[in-house]
Amino acid sequence: MANIERAALVVIDVQVGIDDLFDCPRNNHQAEANIALLLAAWRKRGNPVVHVKHNSVSPDSPLRPELPGNAFKPEALPQPGEQVFEKTVNSAFIGTELEQYLRGNNITELVIVGLTTDHCVSTTTRMAGNLGFNVVLVSDGTATFGRASPAGETYTADQMHEINLASLNEEFCQVLTTAEVLDVS
Repeated sequence: MANIERAALVVIDVQVGIDDLFDCPRNNHQAEANIALLLAAWRKRGNPVVHVKHNSVSPDSPLRPELPGNAFKPEALPQPGEQVFEKTVNSAFIGTELEQYLRGNNITELVIVGLTTDHCVSTTTRMAGNLGFNVVLVSDGTATFGRASPAGETYTADQMHEINLASLNEEFCQVLTTAEVLDVS
């Protein structure tokens, strides 16, 4: 398990336009409030905070850099001195200096939150684990949307969320709640 007291908080894609990307309902509407609680705790301790922003290259995406949806949500606005990495793919490690920043600052412990559980959060968590970082993924500090499979099966946002957490837990990270992380830190 990551040493939470030494960990950097990595906040992924908490952007205004994220809720406009999908036609299906979203789960965990408390994710942003939980992220704000974690940000407050990290800032109070002076631990590193890293923000990741998705700059979509898709012509129909509200997350394109020139659109208002690309902005960070108010609950997750970076403060001066906090690192911001911009990406165009799912992983925060591809096409950014995130890994170099972490290694250059001797950061080996990560607590990850953000949107969405099954896309950028999952991809970044998997890569972080594979790159040798000790990772905690905060289950109620992330959320996703329902999906339809290629075969036409419909999966709710809660199902997508839980399946992804189950897939990641104890393989790429340890999954904990906001309360558990705050209790340790």
